[in-house]
Amino acid sequence: MAAPPAAVENLPPPLSSGAEQPPLFDGTTRLYTSYACPFAHRVWMTRNYKGLQDKIKLVPLNLQDRPAWYKEKVYPMNKVPALEHNGKIIGESLDLMKYVDSNFEGPSLFPDDPEKRKFGEELWSYVDEFVQLVFTSFEGEGRKECASAFDHLENSLGKFEDGPFFLGQFSGVDIAYIPFVERFQSYLSEVWKYDITAGRPKLAAWIEEMNEIDAYKQTKTDPKEFVEFCKMRFGVMLLTQTQTRCHDPF
Repeated sequence: MAAPPAAVENLPPPLSSGAEQPPLFDGTTRLYTSYACPFAHRVWMTRNYKGLQDKIKLVPLNLQDRPAWYKEKVYPMNKVPALEHNGKIIGESLDLMKYVDSNFEGPSLFPDDPEKRKFGEELWSYVDEFVQLVFTSFEGEGRKECASAFDHLENSLGKFEDGPFFLGQFSGVDIAYIPFVERFQSYLSEVWKYDITAGRPKLAAWIEEMNEIDAYKQTKTDPKEFVEFCKMRFGVMLLTQTQTRCHDPF
């Protein structure tokens, strides 16, 4: 089933510390998010791909100056993304992708084919390791340390021949990876002069195809912001502080 056509959406401005809290549990489904956070982008893309712009309202937060009420009254973990739905708050991006896929209408994020579903789960399980490997490289030898992570993606993209995506056709696996690959590509290119697509034609083709997916294009941000943020962050902070699920604005 094809994704719905792109919807023109006027994005609301991020809420800062002085902003009033939206009504809680008034029947509106809200996605608390950040335009800068790759974890949050996963759920935002899922929402857009399934055509749920009118069903799930975006509530973007300014992570540099987030409202106190978010932690106190909405989500004690104080991170994004979080979904307000049916009288409860749910967090964690990968869990939320599956939740939205199961509880809302729209094209499914996962194929019916058992072999593809099994391989999809393997890639789903690897994504956190992939992110950590590349983040680690930012503090070490750069391209020397992260090459194996991108080689893994290149090899995985060759599993099925019926399309350029991880499972052949576009799926939730692509959504899980692309917000990070997008940012890593920009950072490694500028800081380490490392082209992650060199010698990896399948990865290059995948990125090109992803850039044609409306749900992804609607969530893209200026890579310069991420590059400058990482330059500052990895010059002064430890890796153990990078995996905070957007306590800071990746």
